[in-house]
Amino acid sequence: MNRTAVMNSNPPASGPAASLLGDVWRRLARHRQAAVLPVLFVGAVATFALLAPGFLSADNLFNVSRQSVYLLIVALAQLVVLIGGGLDLSVGTVVALTSVVGATVMTLVAQAFPDSPWLAIGAGCAAGMAVGALVGLVNGLGTALLRIPSFMMTLGMSSVVFGLTLLVSGGVPIQGLPPAFAETFGFGRLAGVPVPSLVALVVVAAIYGLLEWTRFGRHLYATGGNARAAELSGVRTTRVTVTAFAIAGALASLAGLLLTARLDTGESNIGASLPLESIAACVIAGVSLAGGAGRTIAVVLGTLLIVLVQNGMNLMQVGAYAQTIAIGSILILAMALARR
Repeated sequence: MNRTAVMNSNPPASGPAASLLGDVWRRLARHRQAAVLPVLFVGAVATFALLAPGFLSADNLFNVSRQSVYLLIVALAQLVVLIGGGLDLSVGTVVALTSVVGATVMTLVAQAFPDSPWLAIGAGCAAGMAVGALVGLVNGLGTALLRIPSFMMTLGMSSVVFGLTLLVSGGVPIQGLPPAFAETFGFGRLAGVPVPSLVALVVVAAIYGLLEWTRFGRHLYATGGNARAAELSGVRTTRVTVTAFAIAGALASLAGLLLTARLDTGESNIGASLPLESIAACVIAGVSLAGGAGRTIAVVLGTLLIVLVQNGMNLMQVGAYAQTIAIGSILILAMALARR
């Protein structure tokens, strides 16, 4: 009896406020993976708004949207592969190979048909997209048929593709592209919107529709989630994997062509940072490295976060080496916060 009285006389350890805080904390813990990107995004914007002069100006934000185009397209390529349970480390060298091959074909056709610049542009773009899709196809076949882990397959192909890039270009920039190529796809505008940004919007819509509304998208999620179970359910996982890598290669080529138009020259040394940055954009956006999870719009926001960080550090006059450290740190932080 005395013990009961003593227990009843003690006040409760937690009141309504503490209970509410505990409930909020438990909800955040359960949904922390979804909360990582908004928290990092708001934190980055607040930090650079205070420290970087002109960060929130309309001109700078417009510049950020334009700069994000190339990484965004490559990040969407990485998204398709990651959802299927793979990883593509060759996207950077595919961008470089596309730039060199596309520029070479354009210059050759332009010299042969000087009065038909759009013929040269079309031939160069077709050649660039073809080599990118071919590299992706080889990656997919090696991963799906030869059972080589995608990490090793794409790492090896990255070295092969970089060698081909140097072989084609001789290590020097390729110039002499038709002026209309850079004027349209590098600096052109349509209704006041940069053409590269419009291309990126079309790619975002296409990948969103592909993943959310098509049978291939459902099969891709199933393959990445559990390949064996997907096979038993009738999914042709080999075809799905090969197609995913081919799509990734074609998207990386598209980014390479847009970068070539921006630079107005074919370059063999572009795209080196894109594998890390594209993976970071996907991981920050909650895409699972184990496969089977990831959303297009989240990757768009993850890409914008990385470009915002780079832009803010540029305004603060932070060096390129420190920026690489910052991107890697953000990737580690996102993984730590989103761990299950």
